[in-house]
Amino acid sequence: MKRAAATGGLLLALMMFAMPASAQGLVPDRHKWLSFVAFVLLVGLMLAVTYLASRRIRTASDFYTAGHGVSGLQNGWAIAGDYLSAASFLGVSGLISLYGYDGFMYSVGWLVAYITVLLLIAEPCRNIGTYTLADVLAFRNDPQISRIVGALSTLTVSAVYLVAQMVAGGLLIKALIGIDYEVSVVAVGILMLIYVIGGGMLTSTYVQIIKAVLLVATSLALVACVWLPYGFSLPDFLAAVVGDAKVQAQVARLLGDPAGGLGAAELGQRFLEPGLYFAAPLDQFSLGLALVFGTAGLPHILMRFFTVPTAREARRSVIWAMGIIGGFYLLTLFLGLGAALRVGPQAVAAADPGGNLAAPLLAQYLAGGPGSLGGNLALAFVAAVAFATIVAVVTGLLLAASSAVAHDLYLGVLRRGVASPQRQIRVARLATLAVGALAIVLGLAAKGQNVAHLVALAFAIAASANFPCILLTLYWRRCNTAGIVAGMLVGTLSALLLAPVASSTDPAAVAGVPAALLAPSTGTAEPPSSTGAAAPGAGRPVITASPLGLSNPGLLSIPLGFLAVVLGSLCFRDRRALTMWEELRVRQNTGILVAKASGH
Repeated sequence: MKRAAATGGLLLALMMFAMPASAQGLVPDRHKWLSFVAFVLLVGLMLAVTYLASRRIRTASDFYTAGHGVSGLQNGWAIAGDYLSAASFLGVSGLISLYGYDGFMYSVGWLVAYITVLLLIAEPCRNIGTYTLADVLAFRNDPQISRIVGALSTLTVSAVYLVAQMVAGGLLIKALIGIDYEVSVVAVGILMLIYVIGGGMLTSTYVQIIKAVLLVATSLALVACVWLPYGFSLPDFLAAVVGDAKVQAQVARLLGDPAGGLGAAELGQRFLEPGLYFAAPLDQFSLGLALVFGTAGLPHILMRFFTVPTAREARRSVIWAMGIIGGFYLLTLFLGLGAALRVGPQAVAAADPGGNLAAPLLAQYLAGGPGSLGGNLALAFVAAVAFATIVAVVTGLLLAASSAVAHDLYLGVLRRGVASPQRQIRVARLATLAVGALAIVLGLAAKGQNVAHLVALAFAIAASANFPCILLTLYWRRCNTAGIVAGMLVGTLSALLLAPVASSTDPAAVAGVPAALLAPSTGTAEPPSSTGAAAPGAGRPVITASPLGLSNPGLLSIPLGFLAVVLGSLCFRDRRALTMWEELRVRQNTGILVAKASGH
C-alpha cells in the first residue's frame, strides 16, 4: 500500500508538471494552483480510504462484495455514486441550459430506470447470486456454459462502457483544468487500479459514497444560491427564466424562421416546453428502452446488490438510491436553468458547444466570476468533484470486469470452484491489473472516437443481452441454458450490428447519455464563431435518417434478445433448469440458504 501511495504522489506530480504545458482550460494560469490543491486533497482522501480498506481484505468475499457487510443506507449512497456519472452532473445540466425542457427528459429516463431495478431485479439477484451476474445465471442453468457466456457479456459491456468513461474523463479534465488528454487518461487509469487492487469492493464502496456525497452537496449549494434570490419560489424562478433575454435569444436561434411570429414572452415560454432538442418520438422511445432496461443489465450495478447482508437491506439500498438519484436529478433542473439564467446559453455554448461546462461555469459565476479568486476556487472544487465522479464510475466498471475474469472464468470454469482464498484474491488483483492496463491502452487509442456512441452501445448490449437472460431466468420456468446462450449471442450481436446503422446519424443523437458530453472533441457540433459566440446550431444534433429510421438499436435489439431466449429454451430440453426451478423460486422470494449459492 506504501507503493500505491507513492504511485499516487508521482501521479499528482505528473499532473502538476503537465498543467503548464497543456491546453488552456477554464482556469487562468495564475489560479491553476487552486485546481492542484483541490485534486491533491481529494486524491489524498481516496488513497487514505484505500489504505484503510486494504487492511480488511482477507477473503474473496471481502474483495468482491465487501464481505456482504455493507448496510442498506451505505449501499444506497454507493449505488447512487455508481449511477451518477459525469454525464449526469455535467451533461444533463448542460442540455437543460441549452434546450430547457427536453434536456430534463434525460433525468426522467434515468430515474424511471431504477424502478425496474427495484421491482424486478434487486432482491431476487441478491438472494440467488454471490458475486457476479454469471452467478445468477449459473444457479439453475449449466454452470460452466452460463459462466462463460455471462463473463463474456460482462466483459463486453464493461469494456465498452469503461473505454467510453475514460475517454470522456480525458476530454472533460482537459476542458476543465487544461491537462493533456493522454495525461488525464493515464491518471484516471492509475487511480482506478490503485483503488481496486488495494481495497476491492470495500474501497469502491467508500469511494462511491464520498463521491456521491460531494456531488449532491455541491449541487445543493449551487441550487440554493441560484434559487435564494426568488425566495425559493418555483413560479418566480421559472418566470425569471421565461423573461430572460438570453433565454429568449437562444430559443429564437434554435427555432430559426418559425420564431419570427413569436413574441418575447412566447419565446421564453417555449424554453419550458418540448420540441427544442428531440425531433423524432420513435428514436426517443428507443433510447428510453435502452436506458431503462440497460440499467437493470449493467454488471457493475448488479454487483452492488451482493454487498448487503440480507434481502431487506437490498430493498432498503434501492429505496435509498432512488431517493438520492431522484433528488439529484431534480437538482439538475435548477442547475441547468440557473446556468441559462445567470451565465446564459450563449456563454455556455461558447465555452463548450455541447453545454458540458454549464455547472462549472455556474459555480464560477456565483462565486465571483472568471477573474476572481473565489470564482476560480469554486471552479477548481467542481472540477475536482467531476474528476472524483469519473474515477469512481470507472472503478466500479473495472471491478465488474476483473470479477468476470477471476471469479467466473478462472475459478468457476478453469478451477471448477477449487482454489484457496489467498489464490483467489491474488488472481483477482492480477485480473484487475490486466483489465485496467488494457482499458488505459484502449482509452488512449480511442482518442477522438465517438464516445457517445460507445455509451449508447454499452446500454444497448446490457438491455438486449443481459436483461432478457436475467429476467427470464428469474421468472420463466421453461428458461434454460440453450435460451441463455441464444439470448446472449443474439442480443449482443443485434446491438452491435444495428449500432453501425445508428452511427450513420449524427453522434449527438445516438447517445445513450447526453451526447453533449463529448461534442467538443468529436467535432459533432459546430464550433463557436470567431466572435466567441456560439455559432448557429452549435451543439444541436443534425439527425440523418438511417435505413431503419432509428438512431438507437434498443427498439429492435431488445425484443430480439427476448425472442432468442424464448426460442432457444423451447427448442432444447434442460433437466437441470427444470429441476432447480422450485428451489430458485423459494430462494429468490425468501433468501433462505443464500450462503449456499456460493457453491454453484
